[in-house]
Amino acid sequence: MSQLKYDFETLVDRFDTGSFKYDQMIKWNPEAADKKIVPLSVADMEFKTPPEIVDALKRYLDEHVLGYTGPTGAYLESVINWMKKRHGWEIEEKWIVSTPGVVGAFFMAVTALTKPGDGVIVMPPVYYPFYKAVDSGERVLVRNELKEVEGRYEIDFEDLEEKARDPKNAALLFCSPHNPVGRVWTREELEKVADICERNNILVLSDEIHFDLIMPGHKHIVFADLNEWTRNNSIVFTAPSKTFNLAGMQTSNIIIADPKLRSQFIREMNKTAVMNLNALGYEACKTAYNECEGWLEELIEVIH
Repeated sequence: MSQLKYDFETLVDRFDTGSFKYDQMIKWNPEAADKKIVPLSVADMEFKTPPEIVDALKRYLDEHVLGYTGPTGAYLESVINWMKKRHGWEIEEKWIVSTPGVVGAFFMAVTALTKPGDGVIVMPPVYYPFYKAVDSGERVLVRNELKEVEGRYEIDFEDLEEKARDPKNAALLFCSPHNPVGRVWTREELEKVADICERNNILVLSDEIHFDLIMPGHKHIVFADLNEWTRNNSIVFTAPSKTFNLAGMQTSNIIIADPKLRSQFIREMNKTAVMNLNALGYEACKTAYNECEGWLEELIEVIH
């Protein structure tokens, strides 16, 4: 491993700090604290927050008022630049809809863009809130189970074709990269998914929150960036939270190119009184995307 600039060895003691996963572990096993066990139940990291973000938040608190805050031009530019630099994905400012978290966003998307009784396809085993997003909205959960082939999971395209062809099914809640199986879908796989969905008029809701944490030898391709159809018939859920350990900031950016889909999504946000992010979330995300790429590169090296 090369000489590291950042500290990935000092682990922060998160017991009795309100950390969801540590509190949950102690509830289930009160002796865990004495054994210094690190829970792996929730996807946040024990590594310290990037120092650039800590410094930026301190400056913000010194220099600003914590009033109602919306996205600035500088914030939106940081999101646009990050998507282009890291993923070769050129987006427009008006496509960005900021929300306080990805999970709430795909709950709203299912409600806004499908009707009660519609089928929503998922690919189990998958992140458990996917099931809740479908069930809570009175939609029908449709399982397109991944299949295990020679030690890795693959999409069952024959089954996906069958499910997509059913006129009662309206959307695919897609996980890319896949959580929890860890697959980074290839371009060929993504194009097959897109082809099936296009031929059967299936909207794709693509959760890509882990798309920055790609190990060497793999390449993430944004679903919406495949072609014109995917750009206009999908929503991409992104956030800096998994990448930079910022889950507590409750900050995400939903990228919606199609104006009709975007309008429907924002209407649902307004109905549920989901407003802007907190002021520090904007600042943390902007700083992460503008100043912390070096930290991310070292993080990937440490993990790999």
